[in-house]
This record gives sequence, C-alpha cells and structure tokens, in this order.
Amino acid sequence: MKFLNGLFCLFLCFHGCHGNGKNQEEFMLLAGPLTNNFVKDLQTNPLSGQTLSSGDPGEDIFICRAALPPQSKDHFQYLQSRGVTHFKVPLSWSQLLPTGKSNQPNEDSVTCYRTLLEQLTESGIQPLLVLHHSTVPENLRTRYGGWESPELPTLFEQYASFVFSAFGDLVDSWITFSHFHELTEQEQMQNAAHCHANVYQLYHQRFSARGGRISLGISADDVARIYQTGAINRAHMDFLSVHISYDHTPGSSLTTKLTDIQMTGGQRSTLIYEFHVKKSVQHGVQPLTRVLEVLRNTDLHLLGCDIVGLLGNLDHEGPHTSLQTENQKSDDVIKKNASPASYQTVWDKFRSQSAAERDTFLNDIFPEGFQWAVSSESFKVEGGWSEDGKGETIWDRFGHEGHAFNNQTADLACDSYYKVDYDAYLLRGMLAKTYQFSISWARIFPNGRKESFQEKGAQYYDKLIDTLIQSGVEPVATLYHWDLPQALQDLGGWTSDTIVEAFRDFADFCFSRYGSRVKTWNTFSSPWVVSNYGYGTGQHPPSIKDPVVASFQVTHNILKSHAEAWHIYNDKYRKQQGGRVGIALNSDWAEPRVPANQQDVVAAERYLQFMLGWFAHPIFVDGDYPAILKNQIDLKKQQCSPSEVARLPVFTDAEKTRIRGTADFFGLNHYTSRLVSHSTGNCAPGPDIVGDYQSHVDPNWPTTASSQIQSVPWGLRRLLNYIAAEYTSVTKVPIFITGNGMPTEYNRDVLNDTQRVEYLKGYINEALKAIRTDGVDVQRFTVQALMDGFEGAQGYSERFGLHYVDFEDPNRPRTPKKSAYYYAQVIELNGFVAGRVNNPNGIHSTRFQSMNRPALPPSEVPSKSKIVWDKFSRQTKFQWKLYHYGTFPDGFHWGVSSSAYQIEGGWNADGKGPSIWDTFTHGPNTIPEVANGDVACDSYNKIDEDLYMLRAMKVKSYRFSLSWSRIFPNGLRASLNQKGVDYYNRLINGLLAYNITPMVTLYHWDLPQALQDAGGWDSVSMIDIFNDYCDFCFATFGDRVKFWITFNQPHTIAWSGYGIGQFPPNVKSPGDAPYRVAHNLLKAHAKAYHTYDDKYRTSQGGLVSISLNADWVEPKNVDDPQDVVAADRAMQFQLGWFAHPIFKNGDYPDAMKWQVGIKSELQGLPQTRLPSFTDEEKAYIQGTADVFCINAYTTKKVHHITANVSPASYEDDQDLQKEDESDSQATALKELRAVARGLRRLLNWIKEEYGDPEIYITENGVSTDSKTTLDDTDRIFFLKTYVNEALKAYSLDGVRVRGYTSWSLMDSFEWLNGYEVGFGLHHVDFKHPDRPRTPKRSAHLYYLIMRDNGFPQPEEEKPLYGHFMKGFAWSTATASYQIEGGWRADGKGLSIWDKFAHTPLRVANDDTGDIACDSYNKITEDVDMLKQLKVNHYRFSISWPRVLPDGTTKHINEAGLNYYHRLVDALLAANIKPQITLYHWDLPQAVQNLGGWENDTIVDRFKEYADVIFNSLGDKVKFWITINEPYNVANVGHGYGAAAPGISFRPGTLPYIVGHNLLKAHAEAWHLYNDKYRAKQGGMVGITINSDWAEPRNPYKQEDIEAARRVVQFYIGWFAHPVFNGDYNDVMKNIIRERSLAAGLPKSRLPEFTPAEIQRVKGTYDYFGFNHYTTVLTYPLDYKKLQHYDGDRGAGTIADRTWLDSGSSWLKVTPTGFRKILNFIKEEYGNPPIYITENGISERGAMNLNDTHRIHFYENYINQALKAYLLDGVDIRGYTAWSLMDNLEWATGFDEKFGLFYVNRSDPSLPRIAKESARYYGSIISCNGFPDPAHGPHECLTPEPEGTTSPPSPDGDMVVNFLGMEISPSDAETGLYVLFSLSIVAAVFAVLMTYQCCKAKKRSKRCIRDDIALEKKF
Repeated sequence: MKFLNGLFCLFLCFHGCHGNGKNQEEFMLLAGPLTNNFVKDLQTNPLSGQTLSSGDPGEDIFICRAALPPQSKDHFQYLQSRGVTHFKVPLSWSQLLPTGKSNQPNEDSVTCYRTLLEQLTESGIQPLLVLHHSTVPENLRTRYGGWESPELPTLFEQYASFVFSAFGDLVDSWITFSHFHELTEQEQMQNAAHCHANVYQLYHQRFSARGGRISLGISADDVARIYQTGAINRAHMDFLSVHISYDHTPGSSLTTKLTDIQMTGGQRSTLIYEFHVKKSVQHGVQPLTRVLEVLRNTDLHLLGCDIVGLLGNLDHEGPHTSLQTENQKSDDVIKKNASPASYQTVWDKFRSQSAAERDTFLNDIFPEGFQWAVSSESFKVEGGWSEDGKGETIWDRFGHEGHAFNNQTADLACDSYYKVDYDAYLLRGMLAKTYQFSISWARIFPNGRKESFQEKGAQYYDKLIDTLIQSGVEPVATLYHWDLPQALQDLGGWTSDTIVEAFRDFADFCFSRYGSRVKTWNTFSSPWVVSNYGYGTGQHPPSIKDPVVASFQVTHNILKSHAEAWHIYNDKYRKQQGGRVGIALNSDWAEPRVPANQQDVVAAERYLQFMLGWFAHPIFVDGDYPAILKNQIDLKKQQCSPSEVARLPVFTDAEKTRIRGTADFFGLNHYTSRLVSHSTGNCAPGPDIVGDYQSHVDPNWPTTASSQIQSVPWGLRRLLNYIAAEYTSVTKVPIFITGNGMPTEYNRDVLNDTQRVEYLKGYINEALKAIRTDGVDVQRFTVQALMDGFEGAQGYSERFGLHYVDFEDPNRPRTPKKSAYYYAQVIELNGFVAGRVNNPNGIHSTRFQSMNRPALPPSEVPSKSKIVWDKFSRQTKFQWKLYHYGTFPDGFHWGVSSSAYQIEGGWNADGKGPSIWDTFTHGPNTIPEVANGDVACDSYNKIDEDLYMLRAMKVKSYRFSLSWSRIFPNGLRASLNQKGVDYYNRLINGLLAYNITPMVTLYHWDLPQALQDAGGWDSVSMIDIFNDYCDFCFATFGDRVKFWITFNQPHTIAWSGYGIGQFPPNVKSPGDAPYRVAHNLLKAHAKAYHTYDDKYRTSQGGLVSISLNADWVEPKNVDDPQDVVAADRAMQFQLGWFAHPIFKNGDYPDAMKWQVGIKSELQGLPQTRLPSFTDEEKAYIQGTADVFCINAYTTKKVHHITANVSPASYEDDQDLQKEDESDSQATALKELRAVARGLRRLLNWIKEEYGDPEIYITENGVSTDSKTTLDDTDRIFFLKTYVNEALKAYSLDGVRVRGYTSWSLMDSFEWLNGYEVGFGLHHVDFKHPDRPRTPKRSAHLYYLIMRDNGFPQPEEEKPLYGHFMKGFAWSTATASYQIEGGWRADGKGLSIWDKFAHTPLRVANDDTGDIACDSYNKITEDVDMLKQLKVNHYRFSISWPRVLPDGTTKHINEAGLNYYHRLVDALLAANIKPQITLYHWDLPQAVQNLGGWENDTIVDRFKEYADVIFNSLGDKVKFWITINEPYNVANVGHGYGAAAPGISFRPGTLPYIVGHNLLKAHAEAWHLYNDKYRAKQGGMVGITINSDWAEPRNPYKQEDIEAARRVVQFYIGWFAHPVFNGDYNDVMKNIIRERSLAAGLPKSRLPEFTPAEIQRVKGTYDYFGFNHYTTVLTYPLDYKKLQHYDGDRGAGTIADRTWLDSGSSWLKVTPTGFRKILNFIKEEYGNPPIYITENGISERGAMNLNDTHRIHFYENYINQALKAYLLDGVDIRGYTAWSLMDNLEWATGFDEKFGLFYVNRSDPSLPRIAKESARYYGSIISCNGFPDPAHGPHECLTPEPEGTTSPPSPDGDMVVNFLGMEISPSDAETGLYVLFSLSIVAAVFAVLMTYQCCKAKKRSKRCIRDDIALEKKF
C-alpha cells in the first residue's frame, strides 16, 4: 500500500505541475461508490476505512435506507487526505420513490442520502450524483413497463426534479444514466436519451444557478455506436462520461482510445467515470506509469479520472486481494478454522457456569444497525387457498383430509392474501424494520412448474413487497417454508431428483421478479422439519413414514436445490441486485444429560450434527455431510446388518464443490434445548436410534403450549457460540436469528401473554450476551410470529403470534398482545437499558410561523358571506357529488384526536383531583348502563399502546387534551401533581420520538370540581385561574408543544353546560348563563393567548388558537330572503358568537347583538342579556388566534320563524328553526347526520367571513353503534366524502385548509352516550380489563388517505385516448312497448305489459304505454334522430303481439309486420343497420294465459314466432337478438313481481323454471336461424344478457369477495354459462341444490338440463350481447331457510356513497366496473365478440337539456370500454346507448328518463328535442373513440355543415313496383344504380378478401391500429 500511495502522491504532483494548466482541485480525482460489503466492513472493522478503495464497481452498490455507519465520515476524511476530490453517489430510484411518484418519497432514504452528501461536502469532497444506472427498476417496470413505455419518461423527469430539489444545494456534478450503453434496444435507448435531454434542460432552466454540470455515462467501446444512432445530442452534454477498459498489452493504446472518444464526442471535456486496468504481473508497475503519461496529455481535455479503478486494481497488496469466495477456500483453511472440538470448546466454556451466572441479565444495547424482524409463513397466514388460480399444496391436502386439530384448515387462515394493509399496519405499529415472509410456490406456479405461472399470485407478492417498502419495512423472503405444490408431491416431492430443477426455476423467477426490492433471501426454512417430520415420522405432510431412505434423500435434494438457487442468484442477479442468499436452519441446543459423563457430551454433539450439521456442514464447511454423521451411520449399518436403518446418499466431488459456501449468512431458527444422553443397542430407524442418543427435558424448565418447546433461553447463547466456532469461523458470514418464539394455548386470556414476554426477554438477552460478551457476529433477531396463524397439525389451538387473531370473526381482526408492545419497546431501545429514557433535550419539534391578523369590519346583516349560498345552494346533485381527485399541499397536517376524560381513565390515580365529569358520572344521570370514564380506554396506563396506533397510522399530528385536575388537582398551581405532569411528558416525548406533532388542547370540558364549586365558568375569577394553568403548561411543555388550543368547542361549554344543562355542571339557565359563560371564556382565551405571545412565543415558536364548532346550515328555500337571513343568523349565533370577536373586531356579531337586544327589550329587561365588551377588551380579544380551528360534523336546514319571547333562551333568541337535511345519511347519533357537502360550504364561509385564515379541521368524524366493531363501512364512506369535500375547498375554492384531524383515534367514553356509540378508528373492547385496541377498516383507509396526501386520481380513472376498430357498430336502442304506442292499433294483440300497466298500483303515476312516444306513427321523426346522432346501427324490438296477436302463427297481422318493414327500410335508406330484438318483455297476453314462460310449450311458440320474423325481415336484417335480459324476465317478472306478468308468490322455483325455458327458447331460435336462414341471409344471432358488476363491500375480506363472485355468477352467469360454456355454473348448481335439500326438498329447485339439452344450448351464439349500467358492493347475507333467489345468492348489496346518482335508485355511476365486467366476460367465456347492447343513465325531475351528468356518464363508460378493447384485448365490436329518447321506463313510468332526446309529453305531437348528450355522443361516434387532445384538434370534431332541404320530387304521386316494394320512379332508378354499384363493390371486395386472407397467414392476427399504439402490460 505504501508503494501505491507513493505513486498516488507522485501522480498528484505530476498532474498538478505538468497538467493542462488548471489547478489540482479542478481535476476530478474520483473515488467510490460505497458498496454493501464495504459498509458492512466499516461497521465491524474500523480500519477498513483506511483504504483508498470504497469497493470494486462490480460489487453490489450500497443503497441508502436508514442510518449510515458512524465510521463513514472518517473514511471520507481519509479519502480527502489522500487527494480525492469527488465521490460517486449512485442513487436508488426505486428506494427513493418506491411507487415511482415524487409525492410519495421514502423519507428515510431521502434523509440517508442527504446525510451521505453532507458528510462528503463537510469532508471536502464533492459528490458526483448519479440519478440512475440504466434499466428500469423491477418494481417500477412491473407497474409501468420498461423504457419503451410512454409513462416512464414522465416518471423519470419527475424523479429527476425531485432529486434536484432534494439534493441540489449539495451537488454540482450530475450524471443521469451512468451505464447508458447497457440499453441495447433502439426504442429503449431513444426514450432514455429523450429523458436525459429533458432532464438536462430542466436542470439548466430551473436548478443550475450555481453553475452545475450534467452528463450521462457511456462505455468507451459504445460511444461511436450510440452517437451514430442519433440518440444522443451533444448539446445536452456538459461533459462526456466514459467507462474505459485498458489491458496495456503490446499494441494497445490508451491515447488512441481517448482521442477517438474526443473526436466522436465533439472535443468535449471527458471524465473517465470507470477505469478498468487489468493486472499484469509481468509488467509490474510499468502500466501505471504509462497511464499517468496519457493522463497528463493536455490535448485529451480530461476532466477527471476514476482512481479506484486505476489504483485499486493495480494494488496487489491491497486488502481486496485477500477476499475470496467461499468456494475458493482451501481444505487447509477449513481444517485450520473448523476444529472438530468445537462442541467441546463451547461446552467447556459454559459448563462451569452457575445458574446465577448463567441467568444474570445483561442491561446493554445491541450494536447500531442491528436488525429487528418479525416473521410469518405463507400457508399459516395467507388463506386464499384456491384464489386466483393458486394450486393445492400438501398442507391444503393435509387439512382437507382432517389431519389438523378439530378438522381445522388453512383455507382462510388470517386472510392475509387480502389483508396486506392490515399486516403492514401491525409492522409499523411495532416499529419492525424487517418482515420475513415466505412465498407460496403453488400461488405462483400452481403445479410447481414455471409453465403454470399465475400472474395474479405473483402480483400479491408485488403488493406485499411494495407496501412493506412504503411502510419503511425491509422485506425478507423465504422461498420454501414447507408448502410444496401437491402436483409436485404427486411426482415424488422432495424424494425426486427432478424437484431440484423445479425449485431452481421457482427461485429464478422470484429473484427476477422481486430481487430489485428484496435484498435478503432464505432458500429454505427449517428443512430438518421437512426431512424428518414430512418424510421420516410422517407427522407433517406429505405424511410419508420412511426414515430409512426418504428422509435422507429429501435432505440430499434440498441441499442441491438450495445450492442451485444460490448459484442462480450469484451468477445472474447478485451484481445487479446486491442482495444476500442464505438458508434458515432449525436447531435445538443440546447439553449432556450428565455433565460429568463424557459419553453424554459426545452424544450431545452427535445430536447437533444429526440436526444442524446434517444441513450446515455441507453448506458452511466442506460440501459434504459431517464426518460424525457419516461415521455413525456406517457404524450403525455394521451393527444392524442385514437390517438397513439409514441410507445416506453420497455427493460427488462436483456436487460438494457446488454446495460448499452457498450462503451469505447463517440463518438460525431456535426455540428450545434438550438434555442428551448416550444410548446404544437398538436397530430401529430414526435419528435418535441411528445416532445412539436420547433426548430429555429438564422438568424444571418452563413449559409452553407445545410439548416440544420449553423455555431455555441460555441455550441460545451456547448454540450461537457453537455455530460461530463450527461454521461461521470458516465462511466468515454473519448469523441471522430467523425464527424464535413460543406458542401459547388458545384460552380466554389471549392478550395478556406474559409468558411470551418473559420468553422473548430471556432469549433476546441471551443473543445480546453472545454479541457483547462472546463476540459472536449476530446481526438480526426475528420473532415468530407477527400474528397467530394455522400451526399445522395443531391448527389454531396453539398461538405463536405477537398479535391475536380472532379466527371466529370473518374479519380476522388483529389485536396486539402484551408481547407486541414489549417487543416494540425492545426495538425502540435497541435492547435493554436499566430504565426507559426520555430525553426531552434530544427531541425537536416543528416551529410554526405566527401570523398577526388585522382587525376586520363587523359582519353586515346578513353578512357578505351569504355569497356561499349563492355559489353552492343551487348546485345540482351531480355538481356537488362529483368526486374530486387531487392532493393537499405539502406539509399538510394529518392527525387524529382524543380528549382526556374520554380516554385516560385513572380518574383518581396518582393524586388526580375530581373533575365535573367525575362528579356527574358518579351521581344520578341518564348515561346508558351508568357508564363513566373511571377507566375509559385506560390511556393513563397505556401510552405504549396509544403510540403503537399512532405509529401504525403514520399520523403527522395527535390532538389530545390535558386533564386540568390531573395536573392541578384543585385547579390551582399550589396543588401541582408532578405525576400527572410526568404522564404528559412521557406522552409528548413519545410522540416527538416518532415525528408526531402534539396538538394540545388545554381545556376539553373536564373542569376541576373544586373550581366549579367556586362558581366555575360563570365566575370572572376563572379568567386569571385559567391563565395561570395555561402559563404553567406553556412553561412546562412548550419547549416541545408548538400547537396549543385553549378551548374545545366553547359553544358546547356555554350552551350544553350552562344553558340546557345536559353536560356538567348541569346548569339550566338558557336565557343568560350561556352568554356570561361565553363572555368569560373569550376573555380567558384572550388572556392565555397574550401570555403565550408575551412570554413564550419568541423562544418556543408555537401557535395558539381555539377550536370552534359549527354545523353548516342551508336555507330551506334559498330563494326566500328570510330563510337566507335566518341561515346567516344561525351561523353567527353558533360560530360567530366566538369567531367574530376573535377573528374580526373583538365584539359579537351585529346579528347576534340585535337579536338578543330586541328579545331582551320585548321581555321588559332594562338591558340586553348579551354582555358587552369595552373598547379595551375588544382590542385585547381581537386577533387572539394564529389559525382558525374548526370542528364540524353535520349540516342542518334552516328557515325563519318568530320564536317565543318568554322564557328567555339563547335558542329562541335566534328566531329560526332547524331541521335535518333530507339528502343525508343517518348515523348512530340522530342529531349528527352525515352531509359531506356541508363541510366544503362551511370552509368557504369561514374563508369569506373571517378574511381567508389558515384553517385546521380539528375534529371531524362519525358515530357508529357499539355493534359495529371493525368493519365500519359507514365511516369509510364518511372519510371518503368529507375529506374529499375539504379537498374541494382547498383545490377548487382556494380555501387555505392546512390540516385535517379525524375524530377519533379510538372508541372512547362518548359523554352522554357512554359506550353505546363509537367514533374511533380503532375499536376498544371496554368489557376486557386490558382495553385492547384493534384497528377498524377505517384506520387503514385513513392511513392510505394520509399516505397519498388526499386522493390522487387512480390509474383506472385516467382517460385513455385512442379509437375503436374500423367498422365499429355505434348504436342506440329502444324497445317496442316503451316507445311504439298504438297499443290496439291495426289489430295488435294485448301484451302482458298492456295488462300490467292497466292494473292499479303497478306503474308509477298510472302511466301506460298506450301511446308512449307514438313511434308507431313517427318513423320519420325517429330516423331523423338517428341520423342526427350519426349512429350506423339502431337496436329496436319487435312487439310479438303486434305481429302475432295471439302469440301463435294462426294469424299473422300484416299491418303490424308492415310497420317493421317500413322502419327497416327507412333505416337502410339512411345507411343505418337494424339490430332487432325478438323479445323485449312484451309477451302476448294470450300466451301468458296458457302459462307464459312457465309452460315449456312456449319454447315452440317462440321458435315459430322467430321463424316468421326471420323469414319476413331476414333478407334486410343481419343482426338479431333473441331475448333481452332474460334475468329480468325470470326474476323481476316472476320472482319479485315488479314487472310483467307481476308474479311473486313462488320466488324459490318459478324464476328458475322461467329462466330454463328462456334458455331453451333462445337455443331453438338460434338453431332455427343457423339451420334454415344463415346460409342465405348471412346474419348474426345472439342473446342479450344483463348484469351489474359486483365488488366486495370490504375488499380486505374474503367473505365479501366470495359474495361478489356469487352475485356475478347468479346474475350474468345464470344465462351466460349455459350458452357459452354449457350448463349452469357450479356456483349456482351447488348452492341451490344444497339449500333445497337442507329445506327438505327432494331435489334442487334449479331445473337440470339433460345432456342433449346441454349440447343444444351450448354454443348458441354468434356474439355476446351485453347490457350494463352499474356496480354494486356486496357482502354475505344469510336469509336462513328462505327459499328464493336472494336467499340462494346469499348476498346483500349497497352502493358506495361517493358514486354519482342517477334518476334510478339502483343505478350509480361506476365506470370502472364496466371495464372489469368486460374483462370477466373475456376470461370466463373465451373472449367472444361483444356487442354492448345497452348502457346509459337516467334522470328525474324538471328537464334540463344540458344533461352534463349523461355526458359524464357516456364519456367515462365508453372510455372504460375503450380501455378494455385497447389495453385488455377484449373483443368489443359495438356499443349501444340506452336510450334514443325518453320513454316509458317500465314500472317507473315516465318519471325516469334515459333518452338522448327529450320527448315533450306536454305537447300532443310528442316532439323530440336533442339534449346536449346527443351532440356529445355523436362526436364520439364521429371520432370512433377519443382523439388525443395533445395532438391538436382532430378533424372528427369539426362540425359538419347544416344540410339543405331537397326540392320536391317531380314524380309526384307516381309509384312503380321495385323488388316487391311500391316506390317512386326516381327511387327505383336510384335503387338500380345502388344495386349495380354494390355488385361491383362486392366483386372487388371478394378479391381483396382473398388477398387479405392469404396475407393474414404471414402476419399477426391482431391488426395495427392507426391512431394509438399501446403496450399490453398484462
């Protein structure tokens, strides 16, 4: 090293003196980058920092995740002392922005990288920051695609902008892509180069004020190639960054290479970013001298050079020359390091320990950077055993065969497959930084082979890993934890040699897919259990009992499989991914039963070799089984011959070499210890017999729920020492404890698991001793398990979890146990310290900027803020309900809240004094169950539990209140209670430790009783007393608390406490006391504010405000001025009472003063009851709030009244009356209905009224009843809507909303309602003494809202630009009964709808279709509408009784048939193709009289009817629909009875019979056409099936997901499955059969098809006709024994409150469901051609032709169809809008209007008038989709010129017969020309088609679309 350092100094001098004229500092001497191995060396060996090199560029690059090692700064200072000027810092795009979005950074990584940059600059070294390597990170690639994706450039540019902003103040030199040359595909290269160019311009336009420079890195060998492609523009390079390899062989010239680069790069300054100089022993130091000569050449314009590559690779004496791979270590090294006496050595070390010495507790901490982990295993927690194509595993088979306890299975387990967010919550709460989970082989490769790959299974682990990373948790993946795919086991499982290849493929896939994000891999976990229990004793699946052969063969194959996986990683992925691969071996510790007996000592060692050495010795020592194991088996063979007790396979030399050294760490699963004695003589198989030992348990060892596990903590330390001596001394790898834990029994006390706490305490401390005392390199401790799970044969009877899972609750709630809180504390302290330390001096909190608010003029009467009603009150429902996507500003304060009396409990603990609420609840009251807050949530004793919830949710702030009587028991400073102060100090320090801002409320209603006894808030003395209390709090806590709230809801204090007396102190004096109390509260608040302002603000920098509450109020009639004034008055009396003095002019609002003054005068009082302020007081009060804090819950309607004068009352003073808003949702508290839109309006009112202050929403939440524990759907809807309204106020209205605080953190004592209702995001079990907290579903939603900072637009909602296929069928639809009228015209027969509509109370408003839209007489008008729409198709139905009046062919009504001929002809003349529905619900009544669809003779009648129509119209009509929506015919008409024929008395059987006949009728009609007409008519026939899409109400819940599947199968599947797949679907058949038999019926209520019928129905389609409107949310609903369709389906349905409404109660606007159900059809039914035959939206009420809601509907639904077509490959051929015009909407009459055209029913002529939606739909048709606006205005959007009226025909009334039609001569002539032209076109077309068919064979079947090229990502 001295030699090279000397050369280095020579180089510096040489270049400085003879260089290019620049000083030495200007030449970049470039070191770095850091690597993982080097950082690890720094942590363990400080001297490693005293080297020039930071690592070989070929090593894995260090990714900054958390804290840097303390030694890093010393290393940088050393480099600077050696002359280094610059240091490479490659950033990790995927680590900084795990989701790819710049608004969701990983803050830990940002901090880490920034610290690294600061250390470099402080050391005098400039960073060279590299944005990215080359290829797209795997986690982003799987989500967005590679560089060919159009989304990637934008993402990268956003990433670059983020990096420039985050680090630009520390960096001047940048490289966008360090290895650009690795992008070999042209498209990737072009896109990445385009990214670089944009980033270059971005940097120099916005960020390069300090004169920075930017480049990208290219290999010297590729410079010319890349420049020749034109991808790189020299103008976008400030310098050239190159990678050079130089082998200094004769003939090679570095000068020539650099000169060529200069010429190609345009004489740019060149930085040699990487310099690879190959070693040459023969040349000695000569190559270095040669290189230095070249570098001093001034003509080469060199900017700098990589000195690590230059000097580090030439240094033969450097430290890196001694680093060898484990596979290269010689047998001499093995023999030297691995002494056969390892066990004896360890035993001798510890044998003499006394019990007291052994059990001495070590109070110390673990090394910095120690990794704390928790684990789970796939088959124990995931559930979803057959979800999304997952294959069966051996554990699935084991459970299903009844081998587990109580016949339990892992089918659902913890439901983690759907609860990733739930599990991540637990990890965040516990502070776990590492989560070890296993990957289910069968979930990804269902049959174990890669050919069976299931993408959805792989996506589950993508989501899990991404969620972990977003939560700051490092994922650790185990490839195999016992759950072998059953298909592989059927082929021999682990006994088969073929499994090695299968496992290698599985590992290869996992490394490839997840390796960019997962950096630690266990190949196997506890393989000894697999070999011994699975294939030896048969206790575990596959339950093979073959300890002689199979057990050993399994181990042999597992070892080979492990080695193959390790080599796959090492060869293919290590360099790129930089991870580690190891194996987790399980082992007990073994001690001699008789310590003095040497035979027992040797037997104990044999025990370890047979358990641990069996696997560890081949991997960590010499590639072969341990000699002790082999010798013992040989000995046993000799003793037991000819019996065979063990057959140990033999490794070849190549296999030994392949296996040896294949672990980057030693993973250890350890649970217990054994006492071992020597035993001989038996020849039975099994490890103990073959090994000549017996194991025993000391009866004094503490037991657990498992007889196999006893608590013996000291065994862990000894085992770790043994492993270090026997194994890791050879390979020098660290030890990871990959599993440690114990089971408890499932009993009543499932949460208070003190035994587990003691177990963990002991074992973790023994690990600490091994590290600190013995020097063992243990780097990780993993607790098993995160939560209770399926424990194999023990089922759920044994519980390993730190979290309790209630397996009897379908929600599978997870609740922290005592051990979870304990382990979190260990992690927090990084070990054990004598006492928990909270150092307030080391905790920093955010300082806020105070704003001095100017005085504002008093509010007018009514106030100018009434413009809010003008702005919002006339909004349509569509306008106010339309969801808004966007985010809040950076730094937005997301929080949760609570209050002291409601949660703390400890009502008299540690000297706390009684409060007025203590007195009230202990006396007579009406609180349900006489509840009180004596214990409440027991938060006084559960700070850790509360912090756990806050950490898990990652809130930014926590609002809580101080209990005045806990600090000052009698309310005065003299009674100071230090223990109360200590409690709040611990809470505040705990919050700040996790960067949670404390928002402290000084008074939340719990006045010390002693002060109430002295008059309470009705006494002016309270002003000074409160100020003194505040002064103490500011002084005591203000160094850490920066957000103070003086009072919470003073309105409630004044009115509820002193007016109506509902709240303590229960004073009932409504006319005057509230005003006096409010007066004192305002002055008390002002004084406290000034105290803070005068004494503390300068030093503490906090904010002070007051939390006011207000309901929003709407005028009952916004057009009535009196109601508007009343609404304004209501706002002034509630909010203005306190806000007006503080935020405006220091005085009450005039509206209030006038009202109270007038009422007082009318009451004969000498002066007003409202106190007045002096001018001095006004000035003192005005401006005493730094921000506006508001609590808001509900909205009321208000109208003016003249209220009572006497008795005096604050309420009557207002002269108004409030009532509930009608369009609102009920909650558990009837007075607090949910009206989300009111929040936006309230925020706007505050903005207008109070001078646009910064607003913090300090309370907002909803109550649910006590029965709603975890699945709180109402709260989900509440949060989604209320927070969205706050977002609208911010982003649309410019309201300065700065924070949102959800009420409340957890269920608590809810005042007068006790524990009957809950507002919490967490459920608290108040019947359990531990008051366990369990997150509700809303907690997870709120976390996501906070994480996303609002509601960024989901990808699925973003519009797609593109076009449908050429020739796409654009249509609109009607139905005969709904539009035709003419109900008895020209011989038409009666239909069932004629009868139904003429039956009282069947149709709304007694409407009928007698006239309807009179389309029977208005063909011309209807066709004109179609032409205006520009549709090329028109779907209508034929009225069966109009053609066949009695339903049979006995009489064909030619007049009726002629109507359809005329309509078809008119359509064809307009170039509109008819789409005819044969049956759209209007069955001839004559047929119904014979049984209708219940009578199977209808099948023939329908076939006959179809025959008539096909025969009559088939030459002109080429698109036929047999039956429209058979579901509605069967179930709505014959089950619910809500449609004709109105039958509802046999709901369990009749719908299924009708459906059966409908299917057979359809099939017969199809076959009729196919057999008789298709050849000559060439048309298409299908059936139109309708269905909603169904989503689970709770997407985290398997039960709800299954309910959604049932709903879809019972809806679309009822009719589609027989037609497209054959027979009814299994879901329907099985459920209906089981329920029928359970009800005592002899067979299923669902009819069965015969095999012949199945074949007759199957395949009767030419396309899939599909009607769709909406989506529902589903959940399981048990109808008990009721036998009907809904009972069979077993599901309830609701709608999400965020979904837009329509004029139909059942129809909510849910566009994304459209795409999903189209994909469902594709996947379920083989991607048939789909014609969307109905889709539309209704409205009610007064007609507005500007129907924006319908435009919105069509825009979004059609765009989702376009996505299904372009992105998903769904074969969509046409789209039909329902409906052409407003018509009779069945049982709702004319109230619901779906039309694109309005029909004016008040005009007898029924004129049709186009709505705006008609024009919009027409534009979509013209464009055949959605042209990209980025490409400028598309020609399809150019309006066509208005048509002109044709002159009258000269032919007059003359007619001729042409093709059987009577038409005018001119029309006949035109027809002849048309026919002639068509014949020519047909001939040309035939030629072209022949050519195209030939050509199609040579190209892909999928056509290239002209206007959009999108990569399919699936």
